Amino acid sequence: MTRRQLTLSGELLLLQLAIVVLVLGAVGVISLAQSAATFDRVEGRRVSALAEQAAWNPLLRARIQQPAPAEVLAPLLHSTLTQSGVSSVTVADVHGKIVSATNTTIVGTALPLGHEGVARGRGWSGYLVLDGERELSAQVPVLSTQGRHLGTVMIGVRAPTAWQRLSGASPYLVVHLGTASLIGGLGSWLLARRIKRQTLGMEPREITGLAEHREAMLHGIAEGVVALDPQLRLTLVNDVGRRLLDLPESGVGRSLSALGVSGRLYDVLAGEGDSRDEIVIHRGNVLVMNRMAIVKDGRRLGTVTTLRDRTELAQLERELGAFRGTTELLRAQAHEFANQLHIISGLSQTGEYDEVVRYIRALRRHKESLDVRLAATVRDTAVAALLMAKSSLAAERHVRLRLSERTALDRLDPMDAADLATVAGNLVDNAIDAAAGGEAAWVEVELRQDAASVEIVVRDSGPGVAPELDQEVFTRGFTTKAAQGGERGIGLALTRLVCHRRGGEVAVTNTADGAVFTARMSIGRPADEAMETTR
Repeated sequence: MTRRQLTLSGELLLLQLAIVVLVLGAVGVISLAQSAATFDRVEGRRVSALAEQAAWNPLLRARIQQPAPAEVLAPLLHSTLTQSGVSSVTVADVHGKIVSATNTTIVGTALPLGHEGVARGRGWSGYLVLDGERELSAQVPVLSTQGRHLGTVMIGVRAPTAWQRLSGASPYLVVHLGTASLIGGLGSWLLARRIKRQTLGMEPREITGLAEHREAMLHGIAEGVVALDPQLRLTLVNDVGRRLLDLPESGVGRSLSALGVSGRLYDVLAGEGDSRDEIVIHRGNVLVMNRMAIVKDGRRLGTVTTLRDRTELAQLERELGAFRGTTELLRAQAHEFANQLHIISGLSQTGEYDEVVRYIRALRRHKESLDVRLAATVRDTAVAALLMAKSSLAAERHVRLRLSERTALDRLDPMDAADLATVAGNLVDNAIDAAAGGEAAWVEVELRQDAASVEIVVRDSGPGVAPELDQEVFTRGFTTKAAQGGERGIGLALTRLVCHRRGGEVAVTNTADGAVFTARMSIGRPADEAMETTR
């Protein structure tokens, strides 16, 4: 047995002894109370009956008003004292002066009255303190044959001590105490077992240390932690979780509905099973959530969900994606130029110099046509360069990227252009992914601008988005590949996040040809100001 087990066993033994002592004390108090009640009832009736009997004695009524009655009444009082086993017998005249008593030292003094009505011929019984002794006394008036008040007879019996009451309380007191001890011991043993099982055998100081370490850990880690019971009530949340979910300080004990949690966030937190890497966009933050169900002995105790803020990581991923996209575009352009050079080299080797000239002129006209059209409709150089590069990437994947006839975009502020390029780039990438692999695949981009906003419409010839996913593709962070059963990403989630920060929105619809993504965002003012205007 370990030192900890020895200490715990000693504490449980002390607990058992304490319970036994409490039970024994309770039994003793009850026994004393019952004994006192029995003594008051039985002895009160007896001394009242003895006092009435003495008050009706003819000798006492005849001699109480005669001179020197003490010598005549003394044998009667002592006979009553010895035969009945009482403590004192006292006789007083009508004026309340003691004329005879078994205690001769009080003869000639005033009779202590239990009630003022005794002086007027009324009877009384109760406790009085006589010569420092507490006695249960009965005071009965002495009446003549004509009913005239002649005096008072008082008979008292000394109250027993606590030990005398216990010893004479009941012949079964030992049995009662033994039974109580057995019950107390059994109850304390069961309680000790329950406490030991619930505390996993740990010492109180160890439980205190564990609770302190848990608090330090919960409030010290960088991730948010949220715990719910089976009724979806908040049972635990650390500082990071409260900040990420915007929960009040008094949120513990309240349900998710009462805390205003709804939508995708509610679905993830309220789920029953385990879940990994769920992406939720909440109040402009990209959160990655992992939920674990807590089950013990077949009982579901609730769930614990951890939250990580990936907003900055998403920004870094967007920037890395831009570099990766640039690399892919350069590779696609290099591949395209290599194919063109191979064609020119082959024609040169076969002596088809006229064909070489015609091919080069055709390439120049195609390039000039694309440049002229982009320059005429998309005057912002950053967005135009993006679309030019995406055109090469689409061509490598056998997808035709085209501009809508209604496209018209002026030069933008650099910050507006950067956000527009992010939204357009993500939508075009997803459209190319959706359309690639189909026959005569195409993607159409339309940019429309007014005084305060820009609208981006991207159409593709892909299979479209399932109607039940028309909102989840954004809240979950799906790409169009995810809508078709591929891996999940955060491209569309970032698109919606940028649009929201710009006071706009993004939505998807299906047509007979494929999917249509429509995004709108404000321009010409800071993103934070635009977002505040929409709230």
